[in-house]
Amino acid sequence: MSDLLLDTCAMLWLAEGIELTADARKAVVGSKLNVSPISVWEIANLVRKNRLVLAMPVAKWFRQTMDVMTAAMSELTVEILATSCELPGSPPSDPADRILIATAREASMVLMTRDKHILAYSAAGYVRTMVC
Repeated sequence: MSDLLLDTCAMLWLAEGIELTADARKAVVGSKLNVSPISVWEIANLVRKNRLVLAMPVAKWFRQTMDVMTAAMSELTVEILATSCELPGSPPSDPADRILIATAREASMVLMTRDKHILAYSAAGYVRTMVC
């Protein structure tokens, strides 16, 4: 199995013990897990909007969760940021989703997600995904 890049929801579901698909559970066990720095930004925005409540500051929660999951932090490079604005086809409009897609493409990772826009983009052949 290729390295996995967890989208923000996949990271949150793993951290909260929310049930994943059987294939996703197998993949998580047998793969190197990666998380993009954009996910901490998305989580901080969910907390700011009161859509997510954490028992500690976001940065501390994020680092502890990364450690527990033994996930690596993917790079957020100039190339990834530029590529996120130059994706082929009709990519999702959400900037964070575009950064996740560009990261997965740049590092040849499989993006684990349930986001319907990312999955539709994947179905068009532009990024490899796995439904979580």
